[in-house]
Amino acid sequence: MINKFYSAMVLLFLALPAAALGIDNEPMNVDNQPRTQVLIKTTMGDITVALYNETPQHRDNFLKLVSEHYYDGVLFHRVIKDFMIQTGDGRSRNATPGQMLGAGDLDYTVPAEFVFPKFFHKRGALAAARTGDEVNPERASSASQFYIVTGKTYSRPTLNAMQEQLAQQKKNDIFRSLAMKNRQTIIELKNSNDSVGMERLEQRLLKQAEATYAINPVVFTPGMFEAYSTVGGTPHLDGQYTVFGEVTMGMDVVDRIQNAPTGRADRPVEDIRILSVTVLGQP
Repeated sequence: MINKFYSAMVLLFLALPAAALGIDNEPMNVDNQPRTQVLIKTTMGDITVALYNETPQHRDNFLKLVSEHYYDGVLFHRVIKDFMIQTGDGRSRNATPGQMLGAGDLDYTVPAEFVFPKFFHKRGALAAARTGDEVNPERASSASQFYIVTGKTYSRPTLNAMQEQLAQQKKNDIFRSLAMKNRQTIIELKNSNDSVGMERLEQRLLKQAEATYAINPVVFTPGMFEAYSTVGGTPHLDGQYTVFGEVTMGMDVVDRIQNAPTGRADRPVEDIRILSVTVLGQP
């Protein structure tokens, strides 16, 4: 059942942009299409990633930046052990020691492409960074910054609790989207002090949200439980950030990077740099 704090939420939404929220996309039927393999050469070794065809906008944007040599010379500017390693800030190429990084990006974003539960934040997942929900309710991705998941393992009870938390978050998102679509009606009811009408609208939206959620609920698959309990990952990020690929070779290099000593804002004390990124082609 959706929590009964939505009355306050409806009024809160009046101050927010009337933008639709990203809901899970229907996966494309591309299982038989080979995935593009990309080699990321770093000062600590080589990492090979495969890009998902089911997230075509992220795939094509990444390949565009690779063709432009955008990533050549950028640093891994944010490294958190048992969580992830992040790069793609173009301003990091010539950064001075101790300089705060992470704000560098391009002048556009990439629409969210959530293909959950097929793709999730398992260890080795390649995903797009983004700004927070408060300024980015559509959860659009950064044009250039990405991260590779290292994560940790979780027990079954903890995963059950995380699944429920993600389910509640998705219900909230659906309700919020419906409220945005009824923004003008909410304003009129509020201005006329029509509490009865507001209550009726709320109940109608609650039912619509429950029905919409039931079509595509958050359910961890057996494969997700297996991955998160054995090899690890970051399940709390599922459905929040777009996963658009995975590491196929070089997780030992990823681990070396995640174990590097870090200073302020999780920046490695000794620079860890991408030397080049090249497309290996399709197998």
